[in-house]
Amino acid sequence: MNWKLFIARRIYKKNEGGREVSKPAVRIAMLGIAIGLAIMIVSIAVVIGFKHQVRDKVVGIGSDIVISNFEAQNTYETSPIVANDSLFAQLQTLEGVRHLQRYSTKPGMIMTDTDFEGMVLKGISTEYDLSFIKRHLIEGEIPLFTDTVASQQVLISQTNALKLKLKVGDKIYTYFVDDDHIRARRLTIAGIYQTNFTAYDELFLISDLYTVNRLNNWKTDQVSGVEIQVKDYDKLEDVRELVHEKVEVQTDKYGGIYFTQSIEDLHPEIFAWLGLLDMNVWVILILMIGVAGFTMISGLLIIILERTNMIGVLKALGANNWSIRNIFLNFSMFLIGRGMLIGNVIGLLLCFLQYQFHIIKLDPSTYYVSYVPIEMNWGIFILLNVCTFIVSVLMLIGPSYLIAHIHPAKSIRFE
Repeated sequence: MNWKLFIARRIYKKNEGGREVSKPAVRIAMLGIAIGLAIMIVSIAVVIGFKHQVRDKVVGIGSDIVISNFEAQNTYETSPIVANDSLFAQLQTLEGVRHLQRYSTKPGMIMTDTDFEGMVLKGISTEYDLSFIKRHLIEGEIPLFTDTVASQQVLISQTNALKLKLKVGDKIYTYFVDDDHIRARRLTIAGIYQTNFTAYDELFLISDLYTVNRLNNWKTDQVSGVEIQVKDYDKLEDVRELVHEKVEVQTDKYGGIYFTQSIEDLHPEIFAWLGLLDMNVWVILILMIGVAGFTMISGLLIIILERTNMIGVLKALGANNWSIRNIFLNFSMFLIGRGMLIGNVIGLLLCFLQYQFHIIKLDPSTYYVSYVPIEMNWGIFILLNVCTFIVSVLMLIGPSYLIAHIHPAKSIRFE
């Protein structure tokens, strides 16, 4: 039998109830490990959940990659590009491309009897992936939008609906400036959506591609752009390079120049902000592991000093310094393991409660989500536990050298 492990287990089992000095020290050490690990689990779950929810919302609004006209960058008064079957056939053969969809935009104005609001009419067609819009549809329904017939219907955001006092079924007048004259369209509100992405909700009305192209006086094969969804977001830049090589060496038959941008190119400020969250997580991890490690160091030192008499006896019986250090390191592992078990229970319980009940709310106009999101990544949680255990044990190796300075003759008489 491993006698070092046996003694460590006996110290662990009897320590909390036996000695008045070590009892609070042991509990503080375990509490430091538990609280530190719980905070790390919650922090990682929140940051991963927040990054993915915001990223998915931005991608849902604008897709992963957008091909547009080079002359129409960062403006909704776009110059068209040709998006015909030939272009779609070229793009669909590229590795990593999951879905292609066309869109067109036209800036204009909504006017009611008492108020008016600027907006951009976004036209989509039958191939458009409506899953994102369906998830954020609050009221009404999504009409069948095509590129062959005017639906005379739109989807409006809840933000604009509240501003203009509109509801599903109301008819609105929209006006569009076209060179030297103004065009008007009377549209019916078919549904109300809300993404909580302020820049999008305050701006866009969604309608059919046919209506928007007619307002722009474009040909049937011209659109503002093509949105590309990728199979794996982690390979976004690789797919963008493939698209770039395929289309940016071409111009369409009307002279339009194809230009490719990823969602991160279109919204650099948002993705830079999300990138800063990683640094915050690393700071939290380092601080919490440091706090947990130092509480364990203080607890171990107190236990060693309290067991000085026992150490002297073991040395007198022939045990070497490494064997005795091994006893106290094994004892520390028991404490770390128990503290980590408590920390996992606390951290995962807090994550579960927030995931199920959305207890902590956020201002969606600032954070793009209405509550603190949680994502349970079990692989990262397991890695976090392993790293916390290893780092905590390694931090205790140095303080355990104190045992080498304890002399048997003096320590046996130590009280």
